[in-house]
Amino acid sequence: MAAARTWKRRTGWIAAGAVGAAALGVVLLNLWPQEKQLERRIGPVSPVQSAQFRREAGTMLGPAIVDGNAVADYQNGAEIFPAMLAAIRAAQHSVNLETYIYWSGDISRDFIAALTERARAGVKVRVLADWAGSTRMKQSAIDALRAGGVQFEYFHPLAWYTLDRVNNRTHRKLLIVDGRVAFTGGVGIADAWNGHADDPEHWRDMQFRVEGPAAQQMQAIFEDNWLTATGEVLLGPDYYPQVAAAGTLAVQAFASSPNGGSENMQLMYLLAINGARQSIDLEAAYFVPDELTLRALRGALERGVAIRLLVPGPHVDSHVVSGASQARWGAMLQAGARMYRWQPSLLHNKLMVVDGYLTMAGSANFDNRSFQLNDEANINVYDRAFAAHMTDVINADIAKATPLTHAQWQRRPWRQRVLDWLALQTASQL
Repeated sequence: MAAARTWKRRTGWIAAGAVGAAALGVVLLNLWPQEKQLERRIGPVSPVQSAQFRREAGTMLGPAIVDGNAVADYQNGAEIFPAMLAAIRAAQHSVNLETYIYWSGDISRDFIAALTERARAGVKVRVLADWAGSTRMKQSAIDALRAGGVQFEYFHPLAWYTLDRVNNRTHRKLLIVDGRVAFTGGVGIADAWNGHADDPEHWRDMQFRVEGPAAQQMQAIFEDNWLTATGEVLLGPDYYPQVAAAGTLAVQAFASSPNGGSENMQLMYLLAINGARQSIDLEAAYFVPDELTLRALRGALERGVAIRLLVPGPHVDSHVVSGASQARWGAMLQAGARMYRWQPSLLHNKLMVVDGYLTMAGSANFDNRSFQLNDEANINVYDRAFAAHMTDVINADIAKATPLTHAQWQRRPWRQRVLDWLALQTASQL
């Protein structure tokens, strides 16, 4: 009897060890980079306003820089959601929506109504939502979409055979209508983004509408993940029509994914930072740069580039990310950057303007998760007038922020310093 009990205990420990080893294996599969990451400093880089810079950026990232586009920016949900819904309601052939967050609520119902109305009218409507980011989406909302004729799919839904990919999320925010008009930015389909960002309950964000040839680049980015999720290839004039020039702007839409081209997003930021000669204005909801990117920013300051950095203030959605970010602030302030903390609400912007010429915006945050783990999509706009307009937007945001000095950063309580340091140790997964 004693021998039997001993055997049971041993087999129990063996089974527990096997389960633990399997769990550790799953964790390592999720955390281990799938491609070799950027490790070495980039340089020298031509000025962002030069033809050489555009030639390199337009070749290295995949999609070319294309002329003939019109780009409009929308500030906060009060402007963003009406513009997106109007584009959906005007669709004649196809609507493709990819989002990280789709939560149930009033905004969700507005989108369901618009999407299903178009689907019933014969428009091909597809929605791809990230499984992890859209866990607060009720099944009734999914059922309503599908009952209305919308093809709804999750990106990397949780299953035993997807455990090695659960940490790879689509953080892209894309809406493409008829292959002619496309939106990107930081907004999720949720009530938290509605309003004017003038109180803690409504987030500060922006979205960009692109009309012209670059919209088809964004259609191709959507198709990349739709193909991954469903195996369906989207072809024909409903998705890639002949598109005439809609404006005068040179635009490039590009994407990154750990399954291929994971370095694209960080590479573009590094090219822009190292190509800066005059100024960098950066609005970063999650500012947690790795050592390579931090060195690039400090190198720009040493070259005499003026850097203004807008980061969240008292309202945050992750105290761990906030702590890791604060741990990085000292290096920037000591090197001469001017920093500001947004006050009215939660800041969710992702925007960078370089030398009053290059505007970079989209879904990517300024952190390792966006640079290496998430699927992201951004646009580059090469135009001085558009950059001047976006600089005005940044100036208006700074007017609602409080400056931060290095002396103020140093006066953090010791407990906060410890928490910030601990948070920074997990920065590769934030």
